[in-house]
Amino acid sequence: MPTYVTFFRYTSEAWKRMVATPENRAVATRSLIERVGGRMEAFYWMFGEWDGFVVYHVDDTATAAAFSGVATSSGLIERVKTNQLVAMDEAHTALQQAKQLQTAYVPPGGQGEWLAEYDVLG
Repeated sequence: MPTYVTFFRYTSEAWKRMVATPENRAVATRSLIERVGGRMEAFYWMFGEWDGFVVYHVDDTATAAAFSGVATSSGLIERVKTNQLVAMDEAHTALQQAKQLQTAYVPPGGQGEWLAEYDVLG
């Protein structure tokens, strides 16, 4: 299952509600992730640009987008940013593949073959 991290920032109204009625937001988040067949790995609040982040595993990008969309649609989260994480074994495989492809890549300004179809593009 792919792993994702979603950073979030609460609205001032959300903070007002959480202060008035303190609760563990990780419980609600875990429940939502499990409802789509996923698993939550971590939930943290933090200082700085973001109020917190959640690390979780779901089946695919569409499911991660649905999770993010539901949370944002509450109107109490003003900003989210989701990234798919790459485990080290996957990164190692990617690097091995990149090494094999390296000789096939022509960088910009390199000695690539000019095709007549390019001329019609201007």
